[in-house]
This record gives sequence, C-alpha cells and structure tokens, in this order.
Amino acid sequence: MVKTPKGDLRDAKATRTIDAEGGYVMPGGVDGHVHLQEPPLFGKGSSADNYETGSRSAVCGGTTCMVSFAPQKKSEDTLLDTLRATYERARDNCYIDYSFHLLVGNPSERALSEFKTLREEGITSLKIYMTYEALKLNDGQILDVLLEARKQKITTMVHAENGEVIDWMTKQLEKRKLYAPKYHGTSHPPVAETEATYRAIQLSDFMDSPILIVHVSTPEAAAHIRSAQSRGIPIYAETCPQYLFLTRSDLDKPGFEGAKCVCSPPPRESEADCDVIWDGLSNGTFTILSSDHCPFRYNDNVNGKQTCVTDEYPVGHFKYIPNGIAGIETRLSLALGADRLDVKKFVELTSTNPAKLYGLHPLKGALVEGQSDADINIWYPPEKMQEFQLKNEMLHHNVDYTPFEGRTMKQWPRYTLLRGKVVWDRDNGGLLGEKGYGKFIKREASSLAKPRHEGEWGIFEDGSFGFS
Repeated sequence: MVKTPKGDLRDAKATRTIDAEGGYVMPGGVDGHVHLQEPPLFGKGSSADNYETGSRSAVCGGTTCMVSFAPQKKSEDTLLDTLRATYERARDNCYIDYSFHLLVGNPSERALSEFKTLREEGITSLKIYMTYEALKLNDGQILDVLLEARKQKITTMVHAENGEVIDWMTKQLEKRKLYAPKYHGTSHPPVAETEATYRAIQLSDFMDSPILIVHVSTPEAAAHIRSAQSRGIPIYAETCPQYLFLTRSDLDKPGFEGAKCVCSPPPRESEADCDVIWDGLSNGTFTILSSDHCPFRYNDNVNGKQTCVTDEYPVGHFKYIPNGIAGIETRLSLALGADRLDVKKFVELTSTNPAKLYGLHPLKGALVEGQSDADINIWYPPEKMQEFQLKNEMLHHNVDYTPFEGRTMKQWPRYTLLRGKVVWDRDNGGLLGEKGYGKFIKREASSLAKPRHEGEWGIFEDGSFGFS
C-alpha cells in the first residue's frame, strides 16, 4: 500500500470554497508515458520540453502526476547512475508530482542485479524496446528482464514493433528514393506491430511476467491483446490520443508538414482504425490512455524536426525525422470532449488505472478521504463551456506546434488542485502553480499487474520448467 496522509481531516478549516456549478469533479490526471529532457538516443533530435516546461504543460491540462523515463544507453552497465541523473534533472523543477520508469537499454548482469535496489528506491516499472538499434533487446535479453522483473514485482512496459521488418521496409523505400514524411508510416507497417505484440505476449506468458504493451495503434495488435486477456494472461495495454484522432492523411501533408505527426508507431490508415481503438478503450482491452508526450520543435534545424532537411533531402528523410509529438496538455480534454467514453471509464483510463498499474493508488487516481492527495480536476458544466478551436499559442509547452491544431475543443479543466492547492484556474489567472511544488513519489508494486502463479520460475532436473 502506498504511504498515505496521516490524521483526521474532517475538522480541517478550508481556506477557499470552490463552487463546482454542476461540473464534473474528478481525480487529477495521471500520465504514465512521458519523455522529458532525455539524452539524444536516435541521432540529432533532442526533446523540446524539460521537466519545468513539460510539467507546466501537464498541469495546465489537468494532469497532476506523471511518470517519465530514465533512459539507460547500451554503452552503460548500470541503471542506478541513470536514475540519479534523471532525478537531478527533475528535482525542484516540476509543477506536478512525478516518478520514473527505468528504460533498460543494456540488461547486463549488473543492471539486472540492480532491480532489487530500484524497488527499494520506489521505482516499480521499466520499459524495453523491440526496435531501434540504440535500444533494441533480443528475445533472450527480454526473457532476462522479464524473469528478474517478475521476481522483484516490477511491471515491464514493452514497445512492440519488429525492428527488422522496419529496417527492411526502410531499405525498400530508399531504393525507390521515397523519402517524404508520409513514408514514415509505410516503413512501420501494421505487421511490424502485430508480430511484435504477439511475440511479446508469448514471452510474457512463458515467464508469467506481467507486461504493458505501450502505444498500441493497430486493430490486429489490439485483437491479440484481447485474446490473451481472455485466456487470463497478465497482459495490459495502453493507447494514446494520436491513435484516436490522427490518420495516415496527417502524415501526407504538403512538403515537410507531415513531419509534425511523425511518431512510432505511426498514425494508421483511416478513421475506421481509430474507431477500433476507441472500442478497445470502452471494452477494457486498453488499461490506460497516456500521452506518449515526446516533443520536438518543428522550425528547428539543430535539435528539432527539421534536422533532416538538407540539400539532398529537401523534404527531409523520414528515417531521420525526430520521432514523437507533444500531447501531455491536450490528452484529457481531447478524450473527454470527444463524447465517446462513459465518464467513469474516462476517469479509469486517464487517472485511476494508471495509478493502480504503477503503484500510486490510492494516493493518486482517487478521492478517498484520509488516503488520497486531494489532486482534483473540476470541469465545466456543458452549458458553461464555450467551444473553441485549439491553437498552439494557447498551450504551455516549449513546442512551436501541436499536431491537434484547429480541432474543436468541447472541454478543458476549469480548476486543477494538486495536494489541495489550486494550481490552475482557467478563468482567473490560468497557471497558479509554482515550479518546485511537484515532488517525487516513491511507488509500491502494481495493484493491477500480477502474475498468475506463486513461486519463482525455474528449470527442474527432470527437464520440466515452471514455478516452484
């Protein structure tokens, strides 16, 4: 159980009364997939938001707690140095509460032995990749991670795309001199995600180690996940707004404009694909809805999207476009305003389930007297909310565009409270929170992601294997 506030608060005196006027009152948003101020791992690009600007953007969109990544490079033998360096980047810089996932690029014997220390430090989740040369693990390395993660009750996140299929498709496109941003989608065909998702499920089942498959974009991958869940395998899944609102046509804009929507996996073919992902949110296939906030500036040829625009590639080269989009501030409003989710399901996907999955509940993701942190969003009653067209100038990130520019917004948080303090008041001052008010949260094991079997996995003298 997460350590919770002490004392009886029923006799506490309020310093301010807020009239919610018939609006929805919900726990603050919990975003479990955030990239901030990471060292370059894939070439020239460098993320636009640091912990100050990224957390500022989060709170202005109703997110009160985030879990970002501490990335270990393949050349590094330890995870603990990575954790300390990331903590120093975040410390005293955040507007909201935060924790970290360790991103494991080199599961060496030393790194695996440090999983126990990670748990002691309150880090109860990690992420691995099945693609990208700088981070990709082979199946044996994945099994090493899953075995130790199971032992230490750590939840493993998996970026499930087949890197060799992506590399092969990239070479086919290059042979044909097809370089424009739209070909990023072609180079990441649905089969790359579908195959890797199925393989990740099989490895998880073999080791009985819970996994979360992140940023799922294809109906076929969602079907594999749903099937595994129906068989009782501890498989959890995440999707993101880009797979609900963007399609291949957003990559196929004139010139280099499509680069604004380059992320991996890419937006898929049509709105019909988006509809299947929406259905997966409603029927429980997806456990959480995260942002995968990974921002790069567009008009930036040093660290941003345009680093790949050269005389040789006047519309860029899809392979080298910095990969990711901003979304931490728009996640909640886009999803709620779409009117496609039951309100309780919306809270579950964007707050309660991420808190449970990552060992933050009931401190976060709930409104339980004496146990929760009083992280609260108050939304407008529908008749009080004036629709508006989203413009990047309204947002608080350090990015010069939003991929959702021009969309009609039907909701936005009216008030946001963090640990009982009003940090956002849309009608009276906007951002009221302060840098440094956010604090590191030491997490417990997931209350959702659990193996099916007791004991430790092993191989026995008679040649069988299983759990003792």
